[in-house]
Amino acid sequence: MGRRGCRLAVSTGVSTAVLYGSLALFVSILHNVFLLYYVETFVSVYKIDKLSFWVGEAVFLIWNSLNDPLFGWLSDRSFLSSSQSGTQISSPEVVLKRLAALSRNGPLFAISFLAFWVSWARPGIQFLVCLCLYDGFLTVVDLNHNALLADLAVSANDRTRLNFHCSLFSALGSLSVFLSYSVWDKGDFHSFRIFCVTLAAVSALGFAAVSRLLTRRFEKEARLRQDEAQALKELSIVQNPLTQQEMPVTLGEYLRQLSKHRNFMWFASMNLVQVFHCHFNSNFFPLFLEHLLSDSISASTGSILLGISYIAPHLNNLYFLTLCQRYGVYTVIRWLFLVKLALSVAMLLAGADQVYLLCIFIASNRVFTEGTCKLLNLVITDLVDEDFVVNRRQQAASALLFGMVALVTKPGQTFAPLIGTWLLCVYTGYDIFERNSVQDSAAAPPVSGQASSTVPLRQGCFYLLVFVPISCALLQLMAWSRFTLHGRRLQGVKAQRQGAQHSHLMDVKAI
Repeated sequence: MGRRGCRLAVSTGVSTAVLYGSLALFVSILHNVFLLYYVETFVSVYKIDKLSFWVGEAVFLIWNSLNDPLFGWLSDRSFLSSSQSGTQISSPEVVLKRLAALSRNGPLFAISFLAFWVSWARPGIQFLVCLCLYDGFLTVVDLNHNALLADLAVSANDRTRLNFHCSLFSALGSLSVFLSYSVWDKGDFHSFRIFCVTLAAVSALGFAAVSRLLTRRFEKEARLRQDEAQALKELSIVQNPLTQQEMPVTLGEYLRQLSKHRNFMWFASMNLVQVFHCHFNSNFFPLFLEHLLSDSISASTGSILLGISYIAPHLNNLYFLTLCQRYGVYTVIRWLFLVKLALSVAMLLAGADQVYLLCIFIASNRVFTEGTCKLLNLVITDLVDEDFVVNRRQQAASALLFGMVALVTKPGQTFAPLIGTWLLCVYTGYDIFERNSVQDSAAAPPVSGQASSTVPLRQGCFYLLVFVPISCALLQLMAWSRFTLHGRRLQGVKAQRQGAQHSHLMDVKAI
């Protein structure tokens, strides 16, 4: 297969790792713009009312949490029950199925992005429909793209190389944020709409072209595996149909297996805190800039800090991935938790009056936190391997496991603004929805039923800025210390999976 893979690589002139990574570009150029502008578009341009906005967000929360395991199950149920028909699906066929899903849903994802920027219904209805439609296609694209990380390679080096290219192209995609500033105008939406149409066209064409290139690359490999698959089918007929590995796996059985997967449970606990912290940083970044730095830095400096916080995590991740190749993902993530804890304690000791340190800390806090998030897909692929080995599966359920991780951790997106605003209100008396509720320059008078005293808003924001990452780091270090899928255990799991699928796995380096 090595020579054949090399010939295919030469014929297209582009490696599989580059093609796989470029798919991240077509997601990020749209998703970064969506995150920045969709709320302000509906609030300031379409004038959505508060009730419709919160109803839409509530429905979106439910849909956002449930669609990941739903689409993961729909994608992988045939793999979990493949033994029912006595056949084993080869890796090229799994990859082709993932690519078919990307080629269909990638352009639809781009079209759903366009639905935000043209008013076509009442704001409340459009808000709800657009959010659910966009997130549905985004989920399908993300699940299949992330699942390919586990399906294309098993070795840590190959997966790290794939993730490296994803980070590189995601950083390029973040440039759409800078370009969007030059055309964003709430009073005149025409230029921004043209910009969004251009981005959507690039994304749709990119998904179609790259998916087609990768499909051609693996179609020949799939055809060469047909004879082998037929032989495996004949062998499976004589196997005992009552053995555990021959029983079709139902969703209930899969959930029972997952509940006994201790490393999955500890990882999900750690990742829930990570998702919370990532979204806390994103949600409160403007608030920290306004109340901690607005008197000391210019608006352009604030914009630079915002831009750095979007691009630097991807670029920084390129360095983190080289460390992962040398020391292992588990060790690098543990270092990042320790760095987060150390920086937060140092900032607490330095105090809120150190303006330059505050600028560095606010930017670096988001960079390190987002950088950790970029490495977690590698851990999930290791969990896919362990699930495959422990439960003796015929084919790894990659998309489903990514979906189950999302189901457990997505509530962190909602907890971040709720807990953050609650802590700020309790501690300072400042209600973010009632701007005149408290004066920034002095402490508010005590209120019956509240704490006996409050602190100035600026000091409250500073404590929120440093104590949240300290608390998150401590919780994550505790959970991460119980995670055992690293070192010799991880090597043993990978060796068993490579042995079980020796004739079906693809070497990314050869392609």
